Amino acid sequence: MGVRAVFLVGFMASGKTTVGEELARRLGWDFVDLDSAIEARERQTIAEIFRDSGESKFRIVEASTLGELTDALARDTVIALGGGTFANPENRELLRQWPSIFLEAPTEELWKRSMKDAGKRPLRKDVLAEFATLYEQRRPFYREATVTIVTSGKDPASLCAEIESILQIWGKTDSSGTAQNHSARFETGESQ
Repeated sequence: MGVRAVFLVGFMASGKTTVGEELARRLGWDFVDLDSAIEARERQTIAEIFRDSGESKFRIVEASTLGELTDALARDTVIALGGGTFANPENRELLRQWPSIFLEAPTEELWKRSMKDAGKRPLRKDVLAEFATLYEQRRPFYREATVTIVTSGKDPASLCAEIESILQIWGKTDSSGTAQNHSARFETGESQ
């Protein structure tokens, strides 16, 4: 059987890393945080890359790192993407062969969660309206993920249980590691 992977998608502070680490632990899979992989590769923090080189350069590095990561998958892996990764059409196309899960939360909840580490988030706006505008610009891209899970009021363990259930629905993978019914669309949680 090929290597399996699942990609967690969503806006800043949506819980991709927290849920991803827990999900990987529960499944016995590896975990990779794309932003951490970028920082290790570039030997700079995300904020420093934005400051020194700008967002356009960061997006090139991000796409390159994502490509290297997917090419090098040797074990089943849960990957948490950066907040802007899935907004890039080339990245979405690259990931189309694997399941992707959009962790959706209300704007105000994301705003509050992101306050504790705002300095690490170069695109976090200081005004809620600007933060909300960026989220609304990206949301249509996030909604292209295979699955949307509404995270409000749920702890990481219950979110992981939902994802595990969805992964069982996808079933076995074929010899290339592609989920056999990867084109199926599922949506769980509250409608917005």
